[in-house]
Order: sequence, then C-alpha cells, then structure tokens
Amino acid sequence: MEFSSHSRVWVYQSDRKLTDAEALQIQVQLDNFTTGWTAHNHQLLAKAEIRYNRFLILIVDESQAGASGCSIDKSVNFMKQLEQQFGINLFDRFNLAYRDGEEVVSVPRHQFEELLKTGKINTETVVFNNLAQNLTELQTKWEVPFKDSWHIQLFRDLVTV
Repeated sequence: MEFSSHSRVWVYQSDRKLTDAEALQIQVQLDNFTTGWTAHNHQLLAKAEIRYNRFLILIVDESQAGASGCSIDKSVNFMKQLEQQFGINLFDRFNLAYRDGEEVVSVPRHQFEELLKTGKINTETVVFNNLAQNLTELQTKWEVPFKDSWHIQLFRDLVTV
C-alpha cells in the first residue's frame, strides 16, 4: 500500500522493551486491528508497525476516509487492551525515550532529569518525539537530537554544557 506523506500517525511508546515474541504477537494483533479499522462504516487505509520493540505506530492515510472521533476511540481502546494483555504502559507521556549508543532506552521523567543534570543525556543525545502528527514528521522529526526536539523547551535549565 502507498501512504501519503500527510498520513496521520499516532505513536505509542511502551514503558519497556518488548521481547521479540511479544513484538510478533502484537504485530499480528495490530495487523488484524488495522485491517478492520473503520470510520463511519468506511474502511480506513491504515497500517501499523513496531519500531525498536518499543514503539507501536498507527498510520492512517486520510485521503480516502478520515479517522473520526469514534474510530480514534476504537484505537485507544485497542491499545488499552494490548497494555493489559502484555503488562505494558503505552499512555505515560512522561516516560521519555532516548538513544544510548545503539540501544533505545526509556525512563521516567525524574530519571531523565537526573541524566540531564549528570550530562549522560546532552544536547546531541537522540530523543524520540512521539508527538509526530504525520508520516513526514515521523520520518524527519521523530528521532532527533535533544536540542532540536520539544524536550529542550521543557528541560533547558537542566542541560549541562
């Protein structure tokens, strides 16, 4: 399927890394969900992917049918079911992810702040902007250096030089 660069995205970040087996199970469920995902009885052109065994990403090309409030509610309920089934948290917006070498790590806000104060995370550290709204932003503004992300606005005072 071909998806427009303006396709809408929702990024859900797990509070822990999924095992390969969990990621496979979840991908099957995501595929089943997106195949049957509708808005006002219109099939949505949708797909889902898992990145780094940590991020669940829903993508909807709204050029055919737009995601409505009800269809978005369906996706949120589906994600809540995955949370319960796999013992993960996908809705903690203060669980922040960053790269430590090749590894993707996520930590609670207070720990992220400590890592900033000690210099373990700095302005060049790659962080994940889960607020990406469309496919273009996902491709260009999702994995970015701390200094180029929304994080800098919130945590600027904690950055060590």
